[in-house]
Amino acid sequence: MGKIVSLCKRRGFVFQGSEIYGGLAGTYDWGHFGVALKNNLKQSWWKKFVDSRKDMYGIDAAILMNSKVWEVSGHVAGFSDPTEDGKQFNVMFKTQVGAGEEAEVSYLRPETAQGMFVNFKNIVDAFHPKLPFGMAQIGKAFRNEIAPRDFLFRQREFEQMEIEYFIRLNDWEKYFEYWKGEMLDWMEEIGIDMNKIHELEVGDADRAHYSSRTIDFEFDYPFGRKELFGLTYRSDFDLKNHKLEYIDEAPTPEGVGVPTESVGNKIVPHVIEPTFGVDRAILALFLSAYSEDDKGGEVRSYLKFKPNIAPVICAVSPLLKNKPELVEYANTKVYAPLKAEFGRVAWDDNGNIGKRYRRQDEIGTPFCIVVDFDTLTDDTITVRDRDTGEQERIKVADLQSYIKERI
Repeated sequence: MGKIVSLCKRRGFVFQGSEIYGGLAGTYDWGHFGVALKNNLKQSWWKKFVDSRKDMYGIDAAILMNSKVWEVSGHVAGFSDPTEDGKQFNVMFKTQVGAGEEAEVSYLRPETAQGMFVNFKNIVDAFHPKLPFGMAQIGKAFRNEIAPRDFLFRQREFEQMEIEYFIRLNDWEKYFEYWKGEMLDWMEEIGIDMNKIHELEVGDADRAHYSSRTIDFEFDYPFGRKELFGLTYRSDFDLKNHKLEYIDEAPTPEGVGVPTESVGNKIVPHVIEPTFGVDRAILALFLSAYSEDDKGGEVRSYLKFKPNIAPVICAVSPLLKNKPELVEYANTKVYAPLKAEFGRVAWDDNGNIGKRYRRQDEIGTPFCIVVDFDTLTDDTITVRDRDTGEQERIKVADLQSYIKERI
């Protein structure tokens, strides 16, 4: 774990929050490569669970909400952790909206879910979706953890990717299993080590107050097997408490092409909730991707990120940065076209080639591209593979297709 924390700071992924003033426990700042990694992760999630589907509606709800939301949802009364002496401590951050005697109590949201539930009617009125359908959101959440710890694992400010999938009561078991499969598929897709993933059926005493069934997907962290993501059947708890209903149309009989006339039954849909923590996902990715081997008699550390997730796809280097002809060629004929095509392309001319390779290995860059003196005569460059260290010579004209084939 210490190696991961050190690498994250050294290579500009993650820094301790407010570090120059001694830090603030449970808060972290994301550096350049950390932001890129997070964005790639969130884009992958959004593509799979929103953009590629017909039944999902995105939303970005406000962090501050009317305090009645948290009273009705049960968070004011029940969202607590025990202190060391056994007293219950509500982990929501309390704040005030307004000034003076007219100020009203509000809270920083402890989850993104309620922002979707209170917008249920808005989505139904705007889009008229048929059951089943879902709402999806990526956003910050805040919990006043008594003892934040283990780097990115337990924080006071974190980011969630959540889905609320609305179904009929009789379908909950079917869709619970469906979403379990979808979650596992995505974990594998982004590069989480599936050998370190375990499913835990959460018992009655340990489930949240709104849950009728919960599965935790646990990960083997260096500090033990702990929760990574969660899948919960929230029944009709939230919509019922918010007094929200849905007019259910009669299903089309099998073999009939024209829908039957709507009977307008008012129902309260039930909910399946897949929940993903961005920060915990990133930590699991670091722990899955971190590798060491021996190169030239010294230990090399590197991150085996999948190219679709890696913060940098490729790095371009002139062999010598004090040779204008190499720099000019590398910049205009290699770096600029790749940057325009892929975006996630780095320019690296600091130190010798060996040091550049080691630096890019720790960033997780799959390919390093070097422009040398032979390039000036035959328009070929060296491409080095991060994982194997092997190099091959290819034409500059073939470089974009070479990379596309591998990502």
